[in-house]
Amino acid sequence: MTMLPTRMSAKRWKGGSGARRSSRRNDLLGRVVLWAAGLVALAVLLPLGLVDRLADRPPAAETGPGPAPAPPMTGTPEGGTEVRVYLASAHKIESVPLEQYARGVLAAEMPADFELEALKAQAIAARTYIVRRLRTGDTAGISEGADVTDTVAHQVYIPLAELAKRPEGMIARLNRAVNETRDQVITYQGEPIMAAFFSTSNGYTENAEDYWKNPVPYLKSVPSPWDQAESPRYAVTVDLALNEVLEKLGLTPAAVPGLAQASRQGGGGAGSASSGTVAGDGLAEDVRILSRTAGKRVGEVQFGSMRFSGRDMREKLNLRSSAFNWERDGDKLRITTYGYGHGVGMSQYGAQGMAKQGAAAERILTYYYTGVQLDKASKLLTAAGRPSS
Repeated sequence: MTMLPTRMSAKRWKGGSGARRSSRRNDLLGRVVLWAAGLVALAVLLPLGLVDRLADRPPAAETGPGPAPAPPMTGTPEGGTEVRVYLASAHKIESVPLEQYARGVLAAEMPADFELEALKAQAIAARTYIVRRLRTGDTAGISEGADVTDTVAHQVYIPLAELAKRPEGMIARLNRAVNETRDQVITYQGEPIMAAFFSTSNGYTENAEDYWKNPVPYLKSVPSPWDQAESPRYAVTVDLALNEVLEKLGLTPAAVPGLAQASRQGGGGAGSASSGTVAGDGLAEDVRILSRTAGKRVGEVQFGSMRFSGRDMREKLNLRSSAFNWERDGDKLRITTYGYGHGVGMSQYGAQGMAKQGAAAERILTYYYTGVQLDKASKLLTAAGRPSS
């Protein structure tokens, strides 16, 4: 304690030279602070544009490890003809073996927690779809060099890089479904079928000709009683303004006088005394459902002097299904749809219900596709001149 004052006294004794050194130190410290502040400002400005250019340079080795590698896809499906998938959002083509393509579609088109036999049925349907395209050489509407897109125009497909980010348990389940059905496709009279599928039925599937006009022998209406219990999409009700409905159908109120009159009267839903029509099938004398299909969907609808198919109504009004009932609520049209999708081919939630009751994949497929059998993709593609491993 007694030495501290002595040292302080010694510094004071050196007089002006010590003060000058202190001043220089303070000046240097000030410059350091300004330099550091400049770096901070530069760091703020870099993200506004300069960082983009820097990011184009390859990273230095000293920057440390990048993102952790994706978990291995244990039991990854291999083999089969290469499928060239045009990735619409990335604007590039990804080439994968047939079995990996089937897995990418399965991952996109059906929940991975579905029963294994339902997943296997979907994997076979997905494989059948692309084998049919490859066998016939169908590339209409596809970028040069590709066989199929990854969009709803064909089959939705999840690319390898995206799939690698999914949980390992999910990947393992998809791999198992694909591996246990390897090389299997659905055929009718020796040819791969148009393996149409959809989410949820209204209790029945639809004849192909009742939705797409052209009959297909294996796409016939069958009961599908499992969907109501299995699917959260079974029944949905929407309210649409009457003027919006007419606009979407390309009609004016004057073209549908019965509907305009009913709206002026107010009240009274479908089947009320004011409408004078069969409950559930009409809103007015000139606005009614004229027919139903074998699959219990709407066949034809009348709006004034115009007629629309059930498919027209579904697409123009953006409905979930062409199976619907309606009623008027003031100036609104209340529509309840049953099922989700076109209704042709295999119902995915129906397949889930069948699988829960113990049905194997082959049983599911031969139920929803009439008169079909399973065959080998490799045989069909080799016969068509497409190499297959």
